[in-house]
Amino acid sequence: MKSQHFPLNTLFKPSPSMKIWFRSIIACIIGLVLLFSYVPAGLFSDMPGAFSVVMLGGTFLLFILLWFWVGLYYESMWYELRDDEINWKRGVWFRKTGIVPYNRITNLDVRQGPFMRYLGISTLAIQTAGYSGQAVPEIRIEAIEHAEELREVIRSMVRGSPTRDDGTGSGTPSSISNAPVDQQILSELKSIRALLEKR
Repeated sequence: MKSQHFPLNTLFKPSPSMKIWFRSIIACIIGLVLLFSYVPAGLFSDMPGAFSVVMLGGTFLLFILLWFWVGLYYESMWYELRDDEINWKRGVWFRKTGIVPYNRITNLDVRQGPFMRYLGISTLAIQTAGYSGQAVPEIRIEAIEHAEELREVIRSMVRGSPTRDDGTGSGTPSSISNAPVDQQILSELKSIRALLEKR
């Protein structure tokens, strides 16, 4: 499937609205911390004036640092769809890169909260065979526009993948994934038996 917004072998980034989304979350968290810690402490205790200034100054400094961190984090992020895998990179202080082969992808979930809907962005969560038993996806393509189109592009690449990795390194033909469940189980058992007989 060819895509206008997500061509193969071309880097793409999240929407710039991601910065608004992240900064709004940070502002809300800091506002709640101030509301439930500083305000009651100022109203119901004899807090020294110097302590109040230090606390407010530290909170403001933290807010400024996180504000700039969001911009740097956005600039560090990119994704790339290739013929057989997805490449990604992100991180400001600790750089993380990864490769997700299409033949290991098991789930593609689009997630969108109310504020994200307002900004026109979504997060595409990708789970693989190794991560499918966990609640956390292997990667999240965050704050992306046209998320449904991206999901369809990746889904078409998964369907066109020549093999499906079963975690043993042997791989099974992709046509098996369309077979009834009983046939899939039987095929898996035969593969396990063949591996055991080799030992």
